Parts: sequence; structure tokens; C-alpha cells
Amino acid sequence: MFNFRSIQKLLQYLKFLIFLLIENTFCIFPLRKKSFAGEIVLITGSANGIGRQVALKFAPLGVTLVLWDIDDEGNKETSRLAQQNGANRVFVYHCDCSSREDVYEQADKVRKEVGDVTILINNAGRALGKKFCELTDEDFEKTLRINFFSQVWTCKAFLPAMVACNRGQLVSTASGSGLLGLYRASDYCASKSAVIGMMEAINSELYHGGKHGIKIKIICPYFISTRLSKGFKSKKPCLFPVYDPEYAASRIVDAIKKEKFYLIMPPAVYFLGLKIFLPRKVVLFLESHIKFPESMEEAFGEKKKD
Repeated sequence: MFNFRSIQKLLQYLKFLIFLLIENTFCIFPLRKKSFAGEIVLITGSANGIGRQVALKFAPLGVTLVLWDIDDEGNKETSRLAQQNGANRVFVYHCDCSSREDVYEQADKVRKEVGDVTILINNAGRALGKKFCELTDEDFEKTLRINFFSQVWTCKAFLPAMVACNRGQLVSTASGSGLLGLYRASDYCASKSAVIGMMEAINSELYHGGKHGIKIKIICPYFISTRLSKGFKSKKPCLFPVYDPEYAASRIVDAIKKEKFYLIMPPAVYFLGLKIFLPRKVVLFLESHIKFPESMEEAFGEKKKD
């Protein structure tokens, strides 16, 4: 039975929830756009796909671009296209984000040659699409190094300078797969779940440490039509469309402007977070209904390899 104190506390929680909903509404419809002029934006995995498109979206906004990738030719092409799109300062670095030593070495170079990074966009990643028992130990470890540990190392390299001036943005490309373990994606889902948990924890530390000027963005898309997706086709495109990289990049840059904490796309991906309220058999039934296993088999299965 509730006493008066319990009811009072419940009303306080409801009041706080209403405040957050109103605040979020104004976040969705901001009164003015954030200016990026003068920002130093570092993008990992910038040689193609989403990374390249995000670079091209930032190019005309007066930022200094820092591009990291192991694909030197692709990265040079991104630099050329960015300059064509209006970028004045573009710095290209060869960086193997799966190597802690390389990440720290290149981070030192960036600080000396360019300056302190103010917007860090962790985008580098890989997806193998193998079943758990098909994955070698090396496969699993490398996926975690590229998708998760690379973000640990880049945040450790660039966050201290942001904390010192209480200003900056950490943008992490996670995935809808980080919200729900999916077929043929045990290593991928594990890495993206780890990213989400880490970034939420960093946000908590910054908030309670009074560093409110540092913003966190967690990007959770469904499949994007890049080389990573290997031609994945959705069986239910009305619910789970496969987005074009340029459109996804537009949404990401817009989310950074609006300082949204989560960017989840398409909207149906929100339902993946409801798994804890549903019996496991219902979740598996829904996967079957949208024919996700069939789509993964077509994109990543043995027939595809042949």
C-alpha cells in the first residue's frame, strides 16, 4: 500500500519524465542549427561507405577533416571529393584501427599536426556474417578489435582534451544489432552491444562529473547498403528498409547538429529494445516473420560465397 511519501515521490518522477519529453521535443525541432565552423572532425573508416558520405556532408560546413582508414587509395579519393565539396583543410592518415599502437601513434600525430579533435566519429567496422561455430577465435577477436576496442582507444586518445575544456562530441556508430542478438551475427552483435554500453557509461561519468559540454551520440541503424552489408536485402522493406549511405550520413550529421543522444533508424528498430518485455519465443517468431535469417543466408551464407 502506498503512503503519502511514496505518492509524492511518484509524482516527482512523473514531473521529471514530462520535462524530459518536452526537452526531447525541442531537441527534435531545434530553434537554430548548430554551427560547425572551426571544429576538427575525425572520422574513422572514411575511405568508403558511411564514413565517406559523412565526410562529404561536413565538407562545406567550415570544419577541418581528419580521415583515418587502412584503404589509402579510397581515403585519398574521399579527401579529393571533400575538397571538391568545399572542404578547406583535409588531413589523411593511414590508420589500422584494430591496432592499439597504431591508433595511439596516429592520434599523437593528429594532435601535433592538426590540433585537438573536437568531434570524434567512430565509424570503422566489419561484419563477417558467420555462424558462431564457424567463427575462428581470430575472427571473433578481430571483430571486437575493429568494432569495439578501436572506439575504446580513440576515446581514450581524444576525450581527455575534451574534458579539459568541457567541450566536444563523441559519435559512435553502433547498430540495431547492438540492441538484439541476431542470426549469423554473434561477433558483430557482441561488439555493438559493448559500444552502446560503453558510450552510455561514459555519458553517465561525464554528466555526474559536471562535464555537460561534451555530447554523446549513439548511432543504431539497420542495414546500410555498403560493402559491409554484402548486398543484404530486406524481406520487409516497409518496416526495415536498407538505407542508402548518403541518406544515412544526412541523418547522422543532422543528429549531431540537434545533439540527439540516440539516432535509431528506421523507427521499427526501436522495437528491438522491447525484447525484455516479450517472451523469447515471440522475438524468434518476429525474426521469422520478417525473414531475417533468410536475408542473412542470401547475403552471407555458403551459396553467396560460391
